[in-house]
Amino acid sequence: MKSKLFMAAALLLALSQSAYAQYTTHAVAHRGYWKCEGSAENSLTSLQKAHEAGCWGSELDIWLTADGRLVVNHDAHTLDGLEIEKSNFDRLTRSKLKNGENLPSLEAYLDAGKKLAPMILVLELKTQSTPERNIELARKVVDMVKAKKMEAQVEYIAFSNLVGTELIKLAPEAKVAYLNGDKTPAELKELGYTGLDYAYKVLKANPQWIDEAHLLGLTVNVWTVNKAEDLQYFIDHKADYITTNEPVLLLEMLKK
Repeated sequence: MKSKLFMAAALLLALSQSAYAQYTTHAVAHRGYWKCEGSAENSLTSLQKAHEAGCWGSELDIWLTADGRLVVNHDAHTLDGLEIEKSNFDRLTRSKLKNGENLPSLEAYLDAGKKLAPMILVLELKTQSTPERNIELARKVVDMVKAKKMEAQVEYIAFSNLVGTELIKLAPEAKVAYLNGDKTPAELKELGYTGLDYAYKVLKANPQWIDEAHLLGLTVNVWTVNKAEDLQYFIDHKADYITTNEPVLLLEMLKK
């Protein structure tokens, strides 16, 4: 009996080690590669620079304007003080980024990104001010991706579970990861997510979630990791993706 139990335990360990070994870490440029000359967060230049650096993916942030259009920006306000949810598309896309580019529309971003395939665009849908706007944002983003036939080149992330589960309904074949850090891998699997995308402090506090996620078939992304020692920690722990403001450093480390 003891022999059989030992063999079963050994087999389980071998299978888990085999599964663990298959994971390769990929670099995701946070808001594009913007810490270089001529670039800026969420600019078209940052997207191009991420591709030139050799990143697996480039992350971007999407808002819904007052008139129901889609623009790319991280903050709820533009540099010149416009509140995105209360401003119209035409005015917003005349606002300037730090590198002098105009604030981009999602359509312009997708058009530029399509030319950079196979680099993945990681689309973060920012949480809007009402549930209705969250649903509208999810629907319009998915519709635009489908219209441009870019389903295979995008992945979705969101802090809002409402947005995340709506994306799962609208695009059941898509990869959708949750950002907020308050759900276990088992809970995410039950909801239909394909991955978790948690802050590095959350995963350092719950390191077992990485293995749990992998055993459930979920991917693991971690943000925003910039220090070499933290990057190495998540490389060693087999995170599938590391989102960073230092993609060149990460890429150099991944070559070792």
